[in-house]
Amino acid sequence: MAHRLKAGIIAALLATTPLAAAPKDSDTRAWWDVIALLSSDAMRGRDTGSPEHRRAAEMVAERFKAAGLKPLGDAGGWLQTVPMHEVRVESSGTHFEVVTSNQSKPLRFLNDISIRATAELPDQINAAIVFRGYCGQGDIAADVAGKNVLCFGARRKGMGSDDARIAAATSAGAAGIIIIDDVGFTVEPPRWPAAYARSITLRNSKAPSAPTAAAIPVMRLNPDALATLLAGSGHDAGQILSDAIAARPLPGFDLPQRLKAELTTSTRDFSSENVLALLPGTDPALAQQIVVIDAHIDGYGIGAPVNGDSLYNGAFDDAAYVATLVRLAEMRAGKGYPRPVLFAVFTGEEKGLLGSRWFVDHPTVPKADMIANITLDAIRPLFPLKILTLIGSDKSSLKANVERVATAMDIEVRPDLEPERGMIRRTDAASFLGAGIPAVAFMFGYDNGSKEEAKFRNWYRTRYHKPQDDITQPIDFTAAKDFNDFFARLVNDVARAETTPKLVPAP
Repeated sequence: MAHRLKAGIIAALLATTPLAAAPKDSDTRAWWDVIALLSSDAMRGRDTGSPEHRRAAEMVAERFKAAGLKPLGDAGGWLQTVPMHEVRVESSGTHFEVVTSNQSKPLRFLNDISIRATAELPDQINAAIVFRGYCGQGDIAADVAGKNVLCFGARRKGMGSDDARIAAATSAGAAGIIIIDDVGFTVEPPRWPAAYARSITLRNSKAPSAPTAAAIPVMRLNPDALATLLAGSGHDAGQILSDAIAARPLPGFDLPQRLKAELTTSTRDFSSENVLALLPGTDPALAQQIVVIDAHIDGYGIGAPVNGDSLYNGAFDDAAYVATLVRLAEMRAGKGYPRPVLFAVFTGEEKGLLGSRWFVDHPTVPKADMIANITLDAIRPLFPLKILTLIGSDKSSLKANVERVATAMDIEVRPDLEPERGMIRRTDAASFLGAGIPAVAFMFGYDNGSKEEAKFRNWYRTRYHKPQDDITQPIDFTAAKDFNDFFARLVNDVARAETTPKLVPAP
């Protein structure tokens, strides 16, 4: 492997990487060391398709090989090549401003406003702005034709979706749509700045992997920048946001401003890598009953700086759980389960579950042989593991396996109590469920109003998809150890169970 990390380089990386703390037990320390390697600054955030992503994938493959797993990638190797296509709106050469007849005010690209990267974007935008509340049914009429429609993008149940807003604006002939982030959606607050404006899809794929395509420019607005757009309109940005957060009716009105933009876009074709390895089963009668366990190795790479840091290390998301797979493989070296277990480390999760979708569509084992999937993502060991949120609890009989293992560890299992976040659609488990394969994922749970919830919310506000998700962040090492133990027991349970998992029919 061309980018093989030598032992001396690994030792040097660990020696120079500041750690949040040192785990007391050797197993957790070994797990933490893998995270330190994968999320070090030298890996530059493991962006999909980058040389550092490739190096990280090869490092994981080497660990799997040393643990005695068998390669399941392309042409008998460890890696599966995933072809991709990117459209990017370049920061250099892209400029937004709000203009009137006698003045202009800039909007900072990626800080105040962002735009969905598509091949259909024009080079320029220059159109009046109209505000149409939530852009729900009846809010948008033919009078928006040729104008930029400004909407509050409410994310709460029963208040419509961005896709519906975009469809309504497009149908009415709008020049573009500007969606104000829902600052009242405290379940998952808006994150600014945006790391970058780019869309990556599977090359030549007929199925969309990016958000719903739109014929008009789709822009996203930081609520803090709303006052700039409303200046001179006679309407107060604070009042508009307060009413929107409370789900009160919003007025519709035209603004005295125009939005002008100069856009510079680029495209490229490239490839990235999945890592696929098999721990063979010990029971020949179960050789065609493969349990797939996975985590994603890609991160955000280099993006817009947050507090002066532009390197998005991706320690918890998701280097930590690639490390969990590595450590399980090493602890099971030479000791298979009755059923085979496929260790999958996917690329492109952050860009639309691309690696897992490609694998499900181009499996290196018969798809019919894959009986279950356990996805590791969105796991935050910030406080003791007393409650486990089961993502996809209503989708398959794997819930019974999870509850059996968790009960023995005195862990309460709960369904996802915040389904409006759509977590089941945002993890690689979704690719398997879409292919008819039972799948689950997890999050640490908490009681409403608890100090655990406060820690969880703070992490999402300050570190999720930000450079601050690095190796120096707070962690509860006992909780991390407990989850890794839970996961090992769950894999053992599913790989030994007398019955195979089944999907639960949709109601």
